Amino acid sequence: MNTQETLLATQMTSATVIKMYLDDLSDADLMRRPGPGCNHIAWQLGHLISSECGLLESIAPGSAPALPKGFKEQHHKDQAGVDDPTKFCTKAEYLELFDTVQAATRTLIGKLSDADLDAPAPEHFRSMFPTVGHIVVLIASHPLMHAGQFVPVRRALGKPVVI
Repeated sequence: MNTQETLLATQMTSATVIKMYLDDLSDADLMRRPGPGCNHIAWQLGHLISSECGLLESIAPGSAPALPKGFKEQHHKDQAGVDDPTKFCTKAEYLELFDTVQAATRTLIGKLSDADLDAPAPEHFRSMFPTVGHIVVLIASHPLMHAGQFVPVRRALGKPVVI
């Protein structure tokens, strides 16, 4: 397995986990918060989608798909406390956008050489993510950082263990 195949496998694993956790949740379930001070799943999905687009654009301008008008602002951190379901997407809409953005990431990974991955990351990321490769690892693993927050919601709803 080469570098690009490893990155793709990581991305696919992250996406699979997220989708398994979402599979039997309703739109209303996405508005549940895993605990006090935590963000509900709908906001987290929008954050994942917006973040991935932003990260893609930072390392390969023009590589991210366009998001619906107002989507990025709707999922900005200052909107994390909003509990009005009409201000968020449906599960189907999130999954469609998630798949579209993930496809763009796979396309980019397929085009990146080892030299591209070794190139310096944009300046504002370099203290934590020094290279383009580090940014791609972040993109591929970011959904897993949020997946653990979905589990308490699933438990509170009486959903079965999926992994």
